Amino acid sequence: MGIRSVTLSAIMACGLWLVVQSAASASQIFGPFMVSDGPESAIVLNGEIDLSAALNFRRALSAAPGARVLVLNSPGGLVQTGLLIADDVHERGIATYIPADARCYSACAFIFLAGRERRADGALGVHQISASTPDLEGAQVAISDIIELLSRFGTPPEVLTAMFRTSADDMHVFSPDEVDRFINRGTVGAVAELPERTGQDVGGSLPSAGVLPQGSLGDLAELVKQPARLAMYSGLDFFGADIAVETTPDVGACAVRCLERNGECQAFTFNVSPEARQGPNCFLKAERGQLDGNSVALSGLVLARGQGAPEAFRVGVIDPKEGTFNDVDLPGGDLSSLPHPAADTPLACRLACVQNEACGAYTFVRAKKQCWLKRQPGTPRFARDMLSGLKTVLSFEPARVIALD
Repeated sequence: MGIRSVTLSAIMACGLWLVVQSAASASQIFGPFMVSDGPESAIVLNGEIDLSAALNFRRALSAAPGARVLVLNSPGGLVQTGLLIADDVHERGIATYIPADARCYSACAFIFLAGRERRADGALGVHQISASTPDLEGAQVAISDIIELLSRFGTPPEVLTAMFRTSADDMHVFSPDEVDRFINRGTVGAVAELPERTGQDVGGSLPSAGVLPQGSLGDLAELVKQPARLAMYSGLDFFGADIAVETTPDVGACAVRCLERNGECQAFTFNVSPEARQGPNCFLKAERGQLDGNSVALSGLVLARGQGAPEAFRVGVIDPKEGTFNDVDLPGGDLSSLPHPAADTPLACRLACVQNEACGAYTFVRAKKQCWLKRQPGTPRFARDMLSGLKTVLSFEPARVIALD
C-alpha cells in the first residue's frame, strides 16, 4: 500500500525543488561558508577547513555583519586555520552551534569552543594534532597556540585532557553527559543575557555549563528553534490539528505555504490525487496530529535545528480506499458488546479502529450510525449499507529529508 516509488519521485522532482530553490536563491557562498542575503543571524560552515577558510570566513562576516551564530558541520582540517577562525569568533562574541544531525571534529572543535554561547546537539570530537612530516618544534608551537587560545575561551580542563590523550588516528567524541556537564555554555535551561564585551576576555567569567539565571532567550536559543529540515513521508496522513486548508498545484508549493507561516506551521499533508485539485489539497498543521495511513497522502514534518533524526513510524493502517469495503459485514470478534459511543460516521469509526491497538477490523452500520470495533475479523459476508475495514501494520520511513539551509 502507499504511493508507488515512481509516482513519489515524479512528485518530488516537480514540486519539492521549490523549497530548496527558495532557500538557495537567497544565499551567498564563500568556500565552505554560507550566509543568507540581508541581515541574518547565522553563518553556516559546511565542509572542510582548508587553507583559504579563514579568509572566506572574513568574507562571510563582511556579507553578514550582524551574524550572531555560527552553525558548524565539518570533519576538521588545518589546525592554524581553525585557530584563526576561532579567534575571530571569540573576538566578535559569536555563538556556536552543532545541529543534531551534524558533526564538528578536530580543527572544527577549536571554532566551536570559541563560542560566547555554545550548544552541541550533534557530535563534537577532539584528538591530538597530526602532521605529514616529523617536526617536533613546529608541533610544540602549535600545541602552545592551542592551549593559549582555548584557555582564553574558558575551555574546561576535561576538554583539553580528552584532546591530548586521544591519538591523532582516533577521535574522542564527547558523550551527551560530558556535553551537558562541561561543554554547553549559556544554552542549558533558561538562557540569560551574557555580559557585553569590554575589551577584556569574558570567556573565563562565564559558567562552562549548568542553568544560567533566567533571562531573555539569546541568539543561539532562537536559532535552535528555527526550521532546518523537512522530513517527507509517503502514504502517511498527519490527520487533524489543521490551521489552514489551501489549494496548491503541487507538494512543493504546499511546503512553501507551511514555511511562510514563521513557525506556526509544524507539519502539512498534501493530497496527491488528481481529483483533489478541484478543491483543497494542502492541509497546514500546528502539529503532527494523528498518524493515518492513506495511499494518496504525502506529508511533511518541519524539523528544527535542535531536533535529531526524523522518526520512523509503525502505524496500524486502514487505507480509506484500499482497506475498506462497501456492503460487507465482518460478523463476530467484537471488542465490546456495545457499539463505539463516539464514532457515528464512517471516518470516525475507521480512525477509532486505527487508534485502538487491540482493533484489527471494524464494521460500520450506516442506517444505525453504529461502529463495531473487532479484535479479529469474521468471515466476510454481503450486507447492504454496511462498511468494513481491515487493519494492516506498516512502517513508514522518511522518503526524503530536505535541508533548508
